[in-house]
Amino acid sequence: MPMSQAEPAFTGPLARAFGEVDLATLLADPNEALPVPLGPWPEGTADEATVADVASRALAELGTPWPQPLASAAARYHGDGDRVSWETPAFARQERLSRAVLLAAATPPGEEADRWLDEVVDGAWLLCEQSSWCWPAHDDTRTRHGSVLATVTDPYLDLGAGEVVGQLAWLDHVLGDRLDSRYPGVRERLRHEARVRVFDPFARRRDWHWIGLDGRVHNWNPWIHGNVLVAALRLLDGPDDREERARIVALCIEGLDRYVAVLPEDGAIDEGYAYWWNGACRLLEALDVLAHATGEKLDPVPEVAALRGIVAFPHRMHLGDGWYVNVSDGQALPPRTQPWHSLLRAARRAGDAEAAAHALSYRAQGAPAAHEAEGLGRLLRGATDPEWLGGSAPVVTPSAEEGSVFLPSTQMLVARERDGGLTLVIKGGHNAENHNHNDVGSVIVASGAVPVVVDPGRPTYTAQTFSAARYSMWMMQSDWHSAPFIRGSGQSAGRRFAARDVEDSPDTLALELADAYDVAGLRSWRREARLDRGERRVVIRDVWDLEPWEDEDDEPDTSVRFVLAGAVELAPGRARVTPIEAAPPLILSWDPGVPAATVVKEFDDPMLTEVWGGSLIRLDLDVRGLAELVVTLTQETP
Repeated sequence: MPMSQAEPAFTGPLARAFGEVDLATLLADPNEALPVPLGPWPEGTADEATVADVASRALAELGTPWPQPLASAAARYHGDGDRVSWETPAFARQERLSRAVLLAAATPPGEEADRWLDEVVDGAWLLCEQSSWCWPAHDDTRTRHGSVLATVTDPYLDLGAGEVVGQLAWLDHVLGDRLDSRYPGVRERLRHEARVRVFDPFARRRDWHWIGLDGRVHNWNPWIHGNVLVAALRLLDGPDDREERARIVALCIEGLDRYVAVLPEDGAIDEGYAYWWNGACRLLEALDVLAHATGEKLDPVPEVAALRGIVAFPHRMHLGDGWYVNVSDGQALPPRTQPWHSLLRAARRAGDAEAAAHALSYRAQGAPAAHEAEGLGRLLRGATDPEWLGGSAPVVTPSAEEGSVFLPSTQMLVARERDGGLTLVIKGGHNAENHNHNDVGSVIVASGAVPVVVDPGRPTYTAQTFSAARYSMWMMQSDWHSAPFIRGSGQSAGRRFAARDVEDSPDTLALELADAYDVAGLRSWRREARLDRGERRVVIRDVWDLEPWEDEDDEPDTSVRFVLAGAVELAPGRARVTPIEAAPPLILSWDPGVPAATVVKEFDDPMLTEVWGGSLIRLDLDVRGLAELVVTLTQETP
């Protein structure tokens, strides 16, 4: 354990890497603990393009009413399940505040800077007056108190509360003395609210599910611990706060250690690439802050294999041109405005040149270096990091984006051809993964960089998304993943519904799928997927053993299914798919005697439409009466 505590502490990779240290003496002074310069910043400190971009939005809203999340919208979550009505204005309020903070820090003292300081105080005070920083979808107030609105005497520490306290800490860091001068007393209010809403509950109530006391941790752990760490380093700065500051930081390190302890050495994130940014990346950012606050004495990234592994995960999941492997609750075409500067710093700590090159491929000189939607800490870091600001896209594409990678912890193979060819993705795993979809054995195939056989991805979140009714949603079901559908049944949810007998070799993955289904008479369903580089094709071979059905005319549907994005032309033994973006058409071929049909799924959810348009098409190959099917996928040649 890296610091002394009265009770037995969790000992994981971080504790072993750090050894015994005295945080009370090791931590930097609060004015120097966060890795962003104190404001006002000298000219050239902040990226000019970022400041101009942020100013274009901030000036347009200056003097207008601030966004106001309403009580009725918060309560609505417990009615029709809508969470967007409250979250949209709440997030907009925080983004407006972040814009004002950047401009206040980047503007020399004077009348214009004071105008931005006024805007900052208005936004920060609104957050202090907001009854709860917890997002209504996360609050346990109804369970504990029977209320559909926040119980202010029992604050719940969730992602939202963490984000607010982190934001207040960052703004206090860059504007502190100027806030004191123009608005005496404001900083004391920030510290009071941080203590009542975050520090006291964090230290007092140690049964938070996101800590991972039972060994099951997810992205909330590093996201919340990272924000509490930042807040403690900056806001616990009173003359009597030294020991409490060290104690809160120690609890954050111990909590982060629980997350690190379950990370596999291969770096795989079962929540998928989309949640890497708000899970693994949050961990790396917290460790980066900790390293800075301890004068680089506590830096576990070079030493811990799992940390080096997660640094490599984004480029391993890259299909090309901004498309990514999107298992679990992710989008195949995620927003480009991610905090790539965070990955760059972590890659350099880890000594991973390929990960650094992938991060820098998103750095366009003259374009904004960061965006307020990422959060204030990420905005400030991205706008002031000299290595990120001076970086540019590498000339050479990282080699890892060409060959193959197999991640044994999640049983996922990603195999790529060179020169805009095919990419095959197939996963095993189990159906209780974080942000799980029932997708054992499912495949994704891209032509060029563009997914054609696809995973639909996540919808807009509602109360249903994380409820007992989650798997009634079509995009969560194996029925709408490229996996078998057996005797009228898709896969079931739960840890025991898993792949077994997994065999990997270069460009090939074979696995037994029978355990993923609760189907009587299913003795075996063996799937093998292979990228055949010599023939420039993907081959998917299914072989199964089902007990005979009494009445063949009444046998339930058994089909091999492929979810397709694009225009589909169907003919006997053949489907031609024109991708939704410019890429060679994909040809799927099978025995012409196998009946085929298509099912169109139309939708209007913006989380889906911004990636796929308004629909996806499912190809159903009817394999009743058979015991084997081979489907070959090739690019159409001109």
